Amino acid sequence: MTNNILIDSHAHIYYRDYAGDFDAMLKRAEDAGVGAMLVVGTDIESSRESVALAEKYPHMYAAVGVHPQDAGRVTEQCYDVIRDLARSSAKVVAIGEIGLDFYRDYCPRDEQEIVFRRFLRMAHELELPVVIHDRDAHELMLAILREERVHKGVLHCFSGDAAMAAQAIDMGLYISITGTVTYPANEALRAVLRGVSIDRLLVETDCPYLTPVPHRGKRNEPAYVRLTAEKVAETKGLSLDDVARITTKNCRDLFGIRLWDQSTKIAYMIRNSLYLNITNRCSNRCSFCAKFDDFTVKGHNLLLDGEPSFEEIMAAVGQPEGIDEVVFCGYGESLIRLDLVKRVAAELKGRGYRIRINTDGQANLVHQRNILPELAGLVDSISVSLNAPDSTTYDQICNTPFGDAGFEGVCDFIRAAREHIPQVVASAVTVPGVDIDACRRLAESLGVEFRVREYSEVG
Repeated sequence: MTNNILIDSHAHIYYRDYAGDFDAMLKRAEDAGVGAMLVVGTDIESSRESVALAEKYPHMYAAVGVHPQDAGRVTEQCYDVIRDLARSSAKVVAIGEIGLDFYRDYCPRDEQEIVFRRFLRMAHELELPVVIHDRDAHELMLAILREERVHKGVLHCFSGDAAMAAQAIDMGLYISITGTVTYPANEALRAVLRGVSIDRLLVETDCPYLTPVPHRGKRNEPAYVRLTAEKVAETKGLSLDDVARITTKNCRDLFGIRLWDQSTKIAYMIRNSLYLNITNRCSNRCSFCAKFDDFTVKGHNLLLDGEPSFEEIMAAVGQPEGIDEVVFCGYGESLIRLDLVKRVAAELKGRGYRIRINTDGQANLVHQRNILPELAGLVDSISVSLNAPDSTTYDQICNTPFGDAGFEGVCDFIRAAREHIPQVVASAVTVPGVDIDACRRLAESLGVEFRVREYSEVG
């Protein structure tokens, strides 16, 4: 079982498919780590059932709306009923499922568009996000969302391409992944997934439909959202705990489902590495740094109330087993607290852990001496944020307090690090306008490895 809670962000468990084993189905979901589910209506009757379930079960929430296949039957009274349902309970957290379906065309397309726009405006009026159904209507869907200025919602069961995903995310929307990501032939969705920030993803079942492998062909149920999350983790190069934690936070941000652990982390896991967050101070004020908007990284809250002591750090570390490395990397520059880094690194190195430091490379400027000899024997790897091929670009995007000396100081730090640290890596973020190939050539001229960090990875 995952150590973090999963949320099935789209389920239709009011169907008769579950009448014979409803309680057992809920128990299987609990055993799979599913802490909450969003029950989504598709018409007046199912919207009422969704609200009733949400009111009965503490871990259920409701969305109310009318599916585009039924748009031709929507009357003024229907709008009134959905609006009243949305207002009837604090457990109603979205308007949906609404949207466009041009696959079967059960309803004329112009009628679907009219109904969709009406529900989008209702959601705006009620200050609720929207759960959007989009099938074979990608171009018009994006146009309507722009025209209606929709910025809070999710494209459920996402079936578009990478360009569509990028446009939706630019609008502020999330995309949701179903069990279809597990289908061997669905490499297209996995390709989209690789290019999307995990911070804009949800996972869902859309049960009883779209059952993931190895249960494909059978009834889907909320427990199987774990299988989808596992495939997302595999595709993104993350752990299941990472995906659970981050998508649960995303559900908090979008729907207000408050199951995310928002406690401040000193020690936190990403993939199979233990990270240490020891300061929020930093030399630079990088334009691409997410901390100026949100102090979370991969679903961990890193906003410290104060700088932790050695004893507090060691208590947070505990006795982890089976980890690949310990990484000094929080939302500040760890080497500002050089003496503490050395003391903690010495303790953990003595326990047999591999030590890595992620740094902006300006520690020598901060401390006004070459600090690298002091790290020799304590640090196995150091990753230095190069981020630019020249001083002008560096100053523009990193806002270094050291002027021209800032960039030169980073280059000098990288050169000197080779003499004291076994592995030295220079990295650059794919900030628009930065010549990554030129950064690579510079890193190679400095005699170190080079790593590209996608803009979406930052934060």
